[in-house]
Amino acid sequence: MTYLYAAGADARAMAEMNPTQVLVVAEPIVAGTSAEELARSVVVSELPARAVVPDAVTDLADIAGLVADADLIPGEQLLASRFVAPEAVAGDFEVPANMHQLSIQLDRQRVIGGELRAGQTVGIFVSGTVKGTGPDGAAAEADMTRLLLHKVLVTAVHGGASVTTDENGEEVEEGAGETLMVTLALSPPDAELVVFGQEFGSIWLSLEGAEVPQDGTRVVTPQEVFG
Repeated sequence: MTYLYAAGADARAMAEMNPTQVLVVAEPIVAGTSAEELARSVVVSELPARAVVPDAVTDLADIAGLVADADLIPGEQLLASRFVAPEAVAGDFEVPANMHQLSIQLDRQRVIGGELRAGQTVGIFVSGTVKGTGPDGAAAEADMTRLLLHKVLVTAVHGGASVTTDENGEEVEEGAGETLMVTLALSPPDAELVVFGQEFGSIWLSLEGAEVPQDGTRVVTPQEVFG
């Protein structure tokens, strides 16, 4: 009886708040995703009317033909203002048809604190332990870091910092997740290097604009750091 009374009280309290059904993001949605692809990424949620953002979407038909203009994260309400015509997010970059698009998962600190955006270019640093044979024939190993690739185009970032809209319709900055998925456009030989670095070493990305010089780098070992 106590349980039934409590359940009834919750229902009555919700009814007094004018519950409204809205669509809420259930799994990450990547910028450029069309409304027609969202069915499995959103759920219907019943919220008090005062918590519903003014342009919250209640039916995917309301945004038919549009695409997300930014990455959407689980838990946020699906907002009509987040969807635009496909041509509006075409971007200023085009991935050449002869290049691979390759995704790597990295900790936030390795991706410029999560502030990386699609369309930017990065330098790719690889660190690892190289094993071999010393001059005396004995086994030897050395830790090394190298700036492996320059000005690599970023085509997508999942889990990075974003801007969402709160229940008052105001924009709120959301910090990046602990890990991010970064997709890069690479030539076949460069893709091999990145996969090797990810499998057997560790990778850091730097934001590298068009004017950043590419010379003056070297393979860094403990000798260069402490020698």
